[in-house]
Amino acid sequence: MLQLLYTAIFGEMLLILTLVFKTPLRKLVIITLDKVKRGRGPVVVTTVGATLVVVFSSSLYSMAKIQQRTIEAGVVNPTDQVLMSKHMLEASLMGFVLFLSLMIDRLHNYIRELRLLRKTVEAVKKQSRNFEDDKNGNTEEHKALAEEIATLNSKVKKLESECEVKGNKAKDLETEVETLKKQSEEFLMEYDRLLEDNQNLRSQLETIDQSSMHVDNKKSI
Repeated sequence: MLQLLYTAIFGEMLLILTLVFKTPLRKLVIITLDKVKRGRGPVVVTTVGATLVVVFSSSLYSMAKIQQRTIEAGVVNPTDQVLMSKHMLEASLMGFVLFLSLMIDRLHNYIRELRLLRKTVEAVKKQSRNFEDDKNGNTEEHKALAEEIATLNSKVKKLESECEVKGNKAKDLETEVETLKKQSEEFLMEYDRLLEDNQNLRSQLETIDQSSMHVDNKKSI
């Protein structure tokens, strides 16, 4: 048990040193930890950690029991001393193993976050450089576009003035059309009146002709 705990402690210390210092093994260790945290890895790690916590609690319980028995007896038993030392050593080693495991997990997370932040910063720097290059490279194009926009604005103003002149002419033509309409209406009214007068005159002439014919007929009789 003690040899296993010492092996685990030294292994965890080696992992921590590998994560802290930038060595060729660091990337390999990070990839291995990434794979461990996927799939069934977290279940296995949780099971091992729970087992260590249970054994750790058992050692603490045994230490408390030995301590209580020593207090009740009032005499220090050499066997209890040996067992007390053994349980204390095991509890210390297991606590150290759990602490180092937590340190490895936190270091791994911090390193991943640091790598993501570096990639983000590099991407932002690359975008800013591309933007500056595009800005410098498109200066002439921007000038040409500005000149074209100015030309189009002048054309638009010219067209607006022409439209305004044509609009005034259209208003004048509308006024003339209205005047002609009124005149044509007056001519039509005058024409109707003349037709009516002409009809009256015809009827009067017909009446006169008939009366003259009647008088002639009487004379002939």
